[in-house]
Parts: sequence; structure tokens; C-alpha cells
Amino acid sequence: MIVVAGEALIDLVPQGAGALADLKPALGGGPYNTAVALGRLGSPTAFCSRVSADAFGEALLTGLRRAGVDVSGVQRGAEPTTLAVATVGTDGSAAYSFYVEGTADRLFEAPAGLPPGARAVSFGTCSLVLEPGASAYEELLRTAAAEGVFTALDPNIRAGLIPDADAYRARFRGWLPSVSLLKLSAEDARWLGGTPREWLAAGPSAVVITHGGDGLIAYTADGAEYSVPGEKTEVVDTIGAGDTVNAALLHGLAALGALDTAALAGLGTAGWTRLLRFAARAAAVTCARAGAEPPYASEVGEL
Repeated sequence: MIVVAGEALIDLVPQGAGALADLKPALGGGPYNTAVALGRLGSPTAFCSRVSADAFGEALLTGLRRAGVDVSGVQRGAEPTTLAVATVGTDGSAAYSFYVEGTADRLFEAPAGLPPGARAVSFGTCSLVLEPGASAYEELLRTAAAEGVFTALDPNIRAGLIPDADAYRARFRGWLPSVSLLKLSAEDARWLGGTPREWLAAGPSAVVITHGGDGLIAYTADGAEYSVPGEKTEVVDTIGAGDTVNAALLHGLAALGALDTAALAGLGTAGWTRLLRFAARAAAVTCARAGAEPPYASEVGEL
């Protein structure tokens, strides 16, 4: 089982041009999208979060269940669901404004442990910024790593939510000794500062950086680099594309029997090329349709 830990929220996606365009609610949140994508790809998946008891919260849980995701460990709260208002650029890229004060997901408390059979746990996005939940997710990350569980991190930077950029960057560096796989976009890498080699030296076994339509590059602790081009597609928007890459990488690593440090180190050129191409295909499907709609296994083919 792969566990995804982090927020579930509602994206309000504009249906036309201009600041006053109609907004359509869509199920979202980086970790939520990753969990749905994993479920659709066929990986046994569980979601670890705190979700509102309001109508939006019920819709979010329904979406997870439809994807085959185990929600038995999800905490519930009477507070409202977090809202993210998306702005989609002419190139399909998305920016967000957040409504997070007093919402349910940021009150997450660290559980006593991960579900039985958990082989990997994934973290990222707003849940690692908003307190007090951020400290609880950080505790879970460190505990999982100490127990030998494979850990994945996608910072998925939302700069508008980060009051002290330098403090966040320092905290990010503090997470790295507990991270097995670091995935981030080229934009996030520039914002965070540092290089893949510096990050690898701090702990991760591999770093994967996405470059939009230009593809993906993986850097590994043995000094190797592997890259694939992006898949050609007609981009509607990029909402959920990075989350789909997260899921595809974890799903692929599980299929390759590489959800541990030693096996990851042995993937080599053939294994990494297969894995990155699979992730690129999955992301292209997501980009070809509106909102965060990750692909099903039948849409991306075999690893």
C-alpha cells in the first residue's frame, strides 16, 4: 500500500476569461490528486488527512472512494473545507489564491502509525506549510523514515501561503534526511535554491525535476542523470499534472520493485527511462483535460 498524506480541498476553476468569470468547484489539493491518480493507476492506496464534514468534504471522500482509495484513516472535522481559486494563463498554467483560515485540513494530528502494509508515504504542498498541521505531517515524515518506510516529497510551492520564505527553505532542507525521493518542478527548484546534487547529499536517493512540456530529469545519488522529453499533447490546463507525475513515479517504482533505497539505486538507464516515460505519458493525459483529472491505467499503457 502507498499512503498519501496531505490536504484535500476544493479548486474553484474559472470557466471563462476575466476576474469575474464563473467558477466551477473541482476536487483538488496536491496530495488528494496524487491519491486519486494512484488509485486510478491501480496501486493500493490510502489517504491520510483531515477532511471537513461539510458537503465539499463528503464530495472529496466520495472521489477518493471511486478511485479505490482507502479513506478509513481520514480524520474528520466540523470546520469548513479549504478553497483554492485558480487562475489559468493563456499557456494553461495555473496560479492559486487560497482561503485557509479555520479550515479542517490544517488541524490534522499525527496518527499513531501508518496503515499495516504501508510500503511508501508521500507528502507535499499546503499541508507542509499551514500550522498546526504542518508540524504533525513533519512528525509523520520523520517517523516513517525512521521505520524504514520509503518516503516521497513534492514541496509544490505556493509562495502566497509562505509568510517567511527563508524559514521555509531552512525547514525544507531539514526534511531532506528523511526523504527517499524528492520530486519538484523547475519553478519550485528555482524558488527553493540549491541544486539536485546538494539536495542528494542531504539524504534523498533520487531527485526528479519536471520541466513542463520539455520533460523530466532524474538525478541519482551515484552521480547519474536520466532524462526523457515531454509527451506532445493539446494542453487545456496544467492543474494536477505534477501530482500525476508523483503518482506515476510511485506506481512505477512499486511495479519495478524499487520502493526501497537499494532497489532504487539499481534501476539504471533502462529502469529510469521506462519510469520517466510512463510519468510523462500520465502527465500529458492530465494536461489534455480541464481540472485535475488524472488518467486511468488504460489511458497510459504499460510501464
